[in-house]
Amino acid sequence: MDSPQAGEHGPHPAASPEPGHDAGHAPGHGHANGHAHAHAHGHSHGHAHGPVPPASRHLRKVIAAVLVPFAAAVVAGMVLLWPGGAPAHARSGVGFDQQTRPGKVVQLVHVSCKQVGALPNTDGTGDGSGSTGGTSGTASGSASGGSSTAGTATGDDCQKATIEVESGPDKGTKFTEIVQPDQTRRYTKGEGVVLAYAPDAPKSLRYSVTDVDRGLPIALLALAFALVVVLVGRLRGIMALVALAISFAILTLFILPAILRGDDPLLVAVVGGSAIMLMALYLCHGVSARTSVAVLGTLCSLFLIGALGSVFIAWARLTGNTSDETGLIHTLYPDIEIKGVLLAGVIIGSLGVLDDVTVTQVAAVWELKDADPTANWRKLYGAGMRIGRDHIASVVNTLVMAYAGAALPLLLLFSIARSGVFQVASSELVAEEIVRTLVGSIGLVASVPLTTALAALVVSADRGGRGAAEGPGHGPDGGAPSAALPGPSRPAGRSHRRVK
Repeated sequence: MDSPQAGEHGPHPAASPEPGHDAGHAPGHGHANGHAHAHAHGHSHGHAHGPVPPASRHLRKVIAAVLVPFAAAVVAGMVLLWPGGAPAHARSGVGFDQQTRPGKVVQLVHVSCKQVGALPNTDGTGDGSGSTGGTSGTASGSASGGSSTAGTATGDDCQKATIEVESGPDKGTKFTEIVQPDQTRRYTKGEGVVLAYAPDAPKSLRYSVTDVDRGLPIALLALAFALVVVLVGRLRGIMALVALAISFAILTLFILPAILRGDDPLLVAVVGGSAIMLMALYLCHGVSARTSVAVLGTLCSLFLIGALGSVFIAWARLTGNTSDETGLIHTLYPDIEIKGVLLAGVIIGSLGVLDDVTVTQVAAVWELKDADPTANWRKLYGAGMRIGRDHIASVVNTLVMAYAGAALPLLLLFSIARSGVFQVASSELVAEEIVRTLVGSIGLVASVPLTTALAALVVSADRGGRGAAEGPGHGPDGGAPSAALPGPSRPAGRSHRRVK
């Protein structure tokens, strides 16, 4: 019962039968030329597939069998290692360990440096040695580091700033500070400042300016960042901000206090980093087989980074005690293993970039499989690696430049000293950054083939058995599964095939 081609719809060039074949029996297609709807779907099974079908129940069980115990171990680790806050210590009054109060510049006048007895610095450091503190105007030298805002004053032009304490038992107390012309920052009237507070000092020397208040510009920048993320990312952007807040909470409430308490920094970093990874990936990308494979790839790469970092930090004899901050931490908390803090920093610093690479690679392999359902895992792996190599080139360069930018002042000092490249590289300050950068980069590069192989194996195994799991008539488009490929189903339009 052949339906006429030209009688109802007119001739169709793409549907004209080959010689020796009936119009309703085009091999391999099975579309009816007499039905426009069927023809519209006739070639769709090989090219357009719609959204990627969900993972089969069997695959979800296999992934859950791996990740659920791991997630339970992370939760148990956080419970056992939970510090309950940073341990208390006696204030040293040094650096970041000094007490602070908010203050404000209420009066500002220009005076002659000679008249107020403030001589310009002869060493060019601008360390504020001519500053005065307290109501008596006694020289205190406490505004070290240039505690004023940038200006162009030169010669004998000094600033006499009157500072008012805005909180605490001495609220309303005023004192003066002299800002010399060679200091890097100078004050403006009404500007907020941060005051160092020494409760045991004489009242006239109890306060000194240690920094300026940057709360407003930092808050506005953070708000602009959040708005851009939400406007561009929409719901994904909101979830990314939620994940960022949770990550920051884990860092400040668990990782840092646990290290200060004296727990093994490597163990704390692995447990805390794993918790951050699980929360961030599943919140931002949803609970799915894709995300779970990305979690597995990230986890394996983190362990590789931890192993490499441990080996090379010990081999290079890095102590981690290379700055005033780490020295102060070791003084306040002698039980902390500073070398372990360095390794923990390497692991946590690599986590964000790893998430980006693993999620991208898994998504690429999933889409490649959806575009070509007949591709085996080798073909998927090869195509995924071609994408991954481009990703590696850009991300590794980004990682190296980020570390170089953070260490730029240090590199400038070595450039001024005109030291040889190998001499600079072998110094602990630079060697620490080199080890940090290269270990993180090795883990990043290794995550590409590792995650791509995992994704290719998982998606190939899953698609091969999905037809049986979904049953006839329950394909992604509602039609019966294809005979050639048990996974994706043929469209419903296939039901209009002509019967001879």
